Amino acid sequence: MIVKYTDLENKTVLITGATRGIGRAIAKTLASQKCHVVFNYRAGKEDQAEQLKKELLDLGATDATGLLFDLTQYQQVKDALESFIKEKGPIEGLVNNAGISKDQLALRMKEEDVAQALDTNLKSQILLTSYLTKNFMRQKNVSIINMSSVVGLMGNPSQIAYAASKSGLIGFTKSYAKEMASRNVRCNAVCPGFIQTDMTDALDPKVKEHYLSQIPLNNFGESEDVAQLVCFLLSAASKYITGEVFKIDGGLYI
Repeated sequence: MIVKYTDLENKTVLITGATRGIGRAIAKTLASQKCHVVFNYRAGKEDQAEQLKKELLDLGATDATGLLFDLTQYQQVKDALESFIKEKGPIEGLVNNAGISKDQLALRMKEEDVAQALDTNLKSQILLTSYLTKNFMRQKNVSIINMSSVVGLMGNPSQIAYAASKSGLIGFTKSYAKEMASRNVRCNAVCPGFIQTDMTDALDPKVKEHYLSQIPLNNFGESEDVAQLVCFLLSAASKYITGEVFKIDGGLYI
């Protein structure tokens, strides 16, 4: 069932990492809620960004704007957002979704892999949110969603750097929620479990069977499941919820 949140109509929401996977599903669902969807893309991905913009407008977005910036290039982020806010107006919602995974055994971990995971998954999210904070304080009913992972709660072999970054997002979420609650700015974290993507489709059947055996609901989630939860948390339907961590994992963490 698709729930419509009338307060999301015309709301300007920035989502990072929206060009594929869960992020793309979130962007498309926000478009169907008639949001103004703002997303970032990297240099060389202009055609991909234009295609996503067209998809979002076709789905009902009141507007769709692609911003050229690499999350790990802070000055680039600030310049792009400053220009957007001056031209289009304030950001009223944020989904910190972009992330990478540098899977490696502890014995084989490289310094640059750890740095890249932490910079992309944690540092850049903190700095982006920090930069937008002054903008948020001038708005009403602002909601921020940090996309963590069930791995950030329970750990996983060969994912030390990834798990550490996603766990760090949870600490960031709770601290920011406490700091900004008096200004009616909410911040929550979402922790997906195994969500069906191209990566899970490519798994060896025996590996897939092993993962499924750990999930009480006995199936992988869908990107749209996560997107619906994000819409709820962005909307006024969740106006009394902040600092929470939502697992969406089919019971994996039980």
